[in-house]
Amino acid sequence: MARNTFEAWIPEEYGSEVIERITQTSVVEAIASKIPMASDTRHVARSAGMGVDVVDKGGAYGEDVSLNDEVILYAKKFGKAIRIAEEDINDSLPNIIATKMRDWAISYAKVLDNSTLAVTAAAGTGVPFTSLYNLLHTTDATIGYTADSNITTAATAGAPTYDEFSSTIGLVEVGDYYDPATMVSIAHPAFRKSLRGVKDLQGEPIFVKGLAGTPDTIFGVNVRWSLGARTSPTATSTPTGRPIMAFVSTDLMQLGIRSGPESVFIDGRDGLSALTDESILKMRSRRGWAYGHPAGASILVG
Repeated sequence: MARNTFEAWIPEEYGSEVIERITQTSVVEAIASKIPMASDTRHVARSAGMGVDVVDKGGAYGEDVSLNDEVILYAKKFGKAIRIAEEDINDSLPNIIATKMRDWAISYAKVLDNSTLAVTAAAGTGVPFTSLYNLLHTTDATIGYTADSNITTAATAGAPTYDEFSSTIGLVEVGDYYDPATMVSIAHPAFRKSLRGVKDLQGEPIFVKGLAGTPDTIFGVNVRWSLGARTSPTATSTPTGRPIMAFVSTDLMQLGIRSGPESVFIDGRDGLSALTDESILKMRSRRGWAYGHPAGASILVG
């Protein structure tokens, strides 16, 4: 009689190759502010700052009326399962399970970046979060943001100009949420080719390739490269839309950590799988995401 199989999920340790592959491939997983989640929903307070007045001697203090609200993180699950024949596990020289776990880690990293940064549609079926692109593409009258105010689209696809790069970063630099200490650029590697040919008025390239472990920079801002930074209608590890370059603050990147990455191996020697000698490897991770304020980011669509 087949038994009901249920094995314990095993979290990946932070020294594991899976975690290393994820942080090497996913910019969001590597640099975003980590927010622990004890349930599938977490409210994160958002402050619009606080004003300062000049107060005369004996004068009354004015009371601040800046908006204080919150962003909400909803944990969503990213996962995949693979069937592995017992013969392949026993007869193959390479470690199939370890290889497939690394493969999953790379795809997960790309789909996480894509879903948090570049998906064009609103959250819903196939769209786990409000991506940075969708956030900047949507009007929010409550906080005074108008749709597309912080999005620049290159006039010639694949060949952004100096002025387009400059104006995009300038959209953040003039805002109240600009902090040079936390600012970083996240871009698809497709921008490398166009950046190498863009020079300032003195003939100097605006893109400086890092050497000996130093980061690449544009206008003095560190650049991180992500294969997930292409637009797509739904979350995917293989986006095919136009590449984007985002200028963001790591403090405003809110990544909720609910669980994982973790794995479970269901042995094919018992249960229903015993009839086929096939084991099942499942990998999953649960993450939440929100960007703190649209005024603190800008996007160039290449």
